[in-house]
Amino acid sequence: MSTPHDRNLDELIAISHHFGGDPEFVLAGGGNTSFKTDERLVIKASGFALAEIGPEGFVRLDRRALAAMWDRRYDEEPRQREAEVLADLLAARQPGQEDRRPSVESSLHDLLAEPFVVHTHPTLVNGLTCSRKGEQTAARLFGSRILWVPPVNPGYTLAAAVRTAVEAYRRDHGRSPDILLLQNHGLIVSGTGLSEIREKTDFVVQTLRKELREHPASDEPAASPADRERAAALAPALRMLLWGDNPSSILAFRSNALIAGFVDTAQAFAQVYTALSPDHIVYCNHEPLFVPRRDSLEDQYELLSRGVKEYTSRNGFTPKVVAVEALGVFAWGLNRQSAEAALAVFQDALKVVVYSRSFGGPLSLPPEQVQFITGWEVEFYRKKVSAGAGPPGRVAEKIALVTGGAQGFGLGLAEELLGEGANVVLADLNQELAQREAEALGGRFGAGRVRALRVDVGVEDSVRDLVIGTVLEYGGLDVLVSNAGVLRAGGLEELPVEAFELVNRINYTAYFLGCKHASRPMKIQHRFAPEHVMDIIQINSKSGLSGSNRNFAYAGSKFGSIGLTQSFALELVDEGIKVNSICPGNFFDGPLWSDPETGLFVQYLRAGKVPGARSLEEVRRFYEAKVPMGRGCTVRDVARAMFYLIEQIYETGQALPVTGGQVMLK
Repeated sequence: MSTPHDRNLDELIAISHHFGGDPEFVLAGGGNTSFKTDERLVIKASGFALAEIGPEGFVRLDRRALAAMWDRRYDEEPRQREAEVLADLLAARQPGQEDRRPSVESSLHDLLAEPFVVHTHPTLVNGLTCSRKGEQTAARLFGSRILWVPPVNPGYTLAAAVRTAVEAYRRDHGRSPDILLLQNHGLIVSGTGLSEIREKTDFVVQTLRKELREHPASDEPAASPADRERAAALAPALRMLLWGDNPSSILAFRSNALIAGFVDTAQAFAQVYTALSPDHIVYCNHEPLFVPRRDSLEDQYELLSRGVKEYTSRNGFTPKVVAVEALGVFAWGLNRQSAEAALAVFQDALKVVVYSRSFGGPLSLPPEQVQFITGWEVEFYRKKVSAGAGPPGRVAEKIALVTGGAQGFGLGLAEELLGEGANVVLADLNQELAQREAEALGGRFGAGRVRALRVDVGVEDSVRDLVIGTVLEYGGLDVLVSNAGVLRAGGLEELPVEAFELVNRINYTAYFLGCKHASRPMKIQHRFAPEHVMDIIQINSKSGLSGSNRNFAYAGSKFGSIGLTQSFALELVDEGIKVNSICPGNFFDGPLWSDPETGLFVQYLRAGKVPGARSLEEVRRFYEAKVPMGRGCTVRDVARAMFYLIEQIYETGQALPVTGGQVMLK
């Protein structure tokens, strides 16, 4: 049977999930919730997201220790004072809680009378709190029903200001406030449980909704093909310009009706040049960078470079959000998660601006608060948490594109790349299967780390769109694994010309198309970061090194592909792009060989390629006996070769056998 405390914790988790799972209330893992008894305060620990939080995500604090903090005299210097406050909050943790960092809002939550407290940043509510007539409008709409808190520095200063305001409210109204509106910050609601807090929150939101004269435009991603192509030409340059001394660099791009209304002109964008709330500073920096549009790509590159350089010189750090006039917005992060968070919070800021027009227009944070928040240790910690720790691995945060990625070698190599920290696009003609596999891999490695895109590798427009889509997902491209392939076996007399042409289109022509289009963003990256090295790796075959009886279409396409590898290696070496092939032995357990309808075992049995063989098992044993090491090739065998080629800087134009000794180079 649950104890009363267990039921309270269950209720706290339910409250957290309810509001944390709604992007109109909480973005990028922000927000805070708490519950208190007479003895302790249970509050969300720093670094946990409300939407998925469990019991381990809360820290228990001694309320007597929190109350004693009001009697202490802290240093006058803001940063020293906040460091002293943080030390006292850490000391207030109850035994067994030493591995969790208390929220800086702990003292504030402790002040309010109701047991449950929820602090969120609702977009619509912040349209009021971040508006010029916010306080005046709140007084008209809510009267004494709410407590308005003017803007002050977060942390201890905010808690002290709330304490003073709460005490005055109690004297004036004979009760404690249970709804607080924090100017340029958000909404705090307290109550006895989820039902009551939802009711109070709905009251505030619905009251404001009736006052709206303007609603944000659609934020559904939508860009013309021309805009997507242009954005894909700019993203690799911007990715390199923003990389700097950071360990990695990932971009997310967005263009939609909401964004278009702000990036159409510099004048329109001026409304979001400064931060509206602390969250905007944490995730987007205190100001974005706006770059005017130029029709010439060369001129656009020049403006991008100059803009990033001037921004960095002025602020001491690179921008997180870069808007290009009449195009869209790029958001930067150390990984896809942090880039997406920056993009989501920036779009939220745009919506806040639109809502604020119903309440007198947007009101930015005071400059002194922007300066304080930018340099505050707590916000440095939040930035670190929001960025994520980053995966370890041999290809950490590289961007990889794998064709034929929905099954077989392609899927296996994608999994190996993800396991070593890469971001991976699974490209396949079977988009439904690729999407299922991407979702499964995303559950293991992180949803943002893997995407599924459809491609017909033998059609140039499809390949071009694939590369553009990859670049717009992650900001560039570091590794192309050209893996997609088909095989049609048969002798000279029985193989139709259509089958011969299909094999060459998928195995040979498609490799050319992949190299042609994948090398474009790679060349741009090299231009802006000459030390950056990239890879094109073709999954060839042992049949590309030695002829194959009754399999001439396949062998010929693979022989030709090695010629492409050597030729492309010579052409691209000065662009920082290495081009190599891997020539695996037979992957007997993959669909190419083992598919019961179209696999090679079936084809070879039907074609009579193995004399005397009457079953699939006999065909398999025949081919296993050809391998000195007595087995077929595995994904791990090929993955080791792939990582070798990526890590070996001094190697290009090679065809690397992975055949168990079946094929030996002379």
